[in-house]
Amino acid sequence: MKYNASPDAPSHDGAVVDDAPTRERVATTILEHGASTAADLAERLHLTPAAVRRHLDQLLADGVLEARDQRITGHRGRGRPAKVFVITDAGRDHFAHAYDELAAGAMRYLKETGGEDAVMAFARRRLSDLEDRYRPLLAMAEPEDRTTVLAEALSQDGYAASVGSTRAGEQICQHHCPVAHVAEEFPQMCEAETEMFARLLGSHVQRLATIAHGDGVCTTHLPHIPITPVTSAKSAKSAKTTDPTTAERLPS
Repeated sequence: MKYNASPDAPSHDGAVVDDAPTRERVATTILEHGASTAADLAERLHLTPAAVRRHLDQLLADGVLEARDQRITGHRGRGRPAKVFVITDAGRDHFAHAYDELAAGAMRYLKETGGEDAVMAFARRRLSDLEDRYRPLLAMAEPEDRTTVLAEALSQDGYAASVGSTRAGEQICQHHCPVAHVAEEFPQMCEAETEMFARLLGSHVQRLATIAHGDGVCTTHLPHIPITPVTSAKSAKSAKTTDPTTAERLPS
């Protein structure tokens, strides 16, 4: 998907300025931070409100973004709530995906020849290198910092992850999933990732939402419970995947 120059883009000597790179920054910021208001974007990108609105209008016209009413919690002031802007499925397609239809075709063949167990085994094997790289980082971190360290590592690998807090615990939000297209058909990809989070964090985790299932972000909840030492991948292989102390997924 190409970002076209805005019809009203500023010009010099009659030539239209190509502001597509800035528009790319606007879209990428929303991808990384999630739903954002125009004011949020202006502050993050050091742009004027007028410039942000121009880029947002073009991204809306291109189908990269959609506008939604902002959710207000607690007391609501006068006036209409500000609009927030989120990435659409078409917009997310603009960003690089690690797998395409060829990968999905290979997964279908694996399922036909080896069954569901083979698909799950592949999903786990795919993440093993990632887990091996992340484990030393989390092992060196203080227990209360492990969630943030994991989110930072995920972001380095293109998952655009962030951490939020609720009364019940913490949440890791992944605003980009490089295998979302394949995971739509093969949820084992998401299940294996949830298991990996549980092992790395030494904690019960609960997958609340996934991009593959049509949600805006992949959200994993970590309840406030005592944290245990990080589990090695080898010892975790013997655990049953349906054990609620390892990972759990809410019904869609």
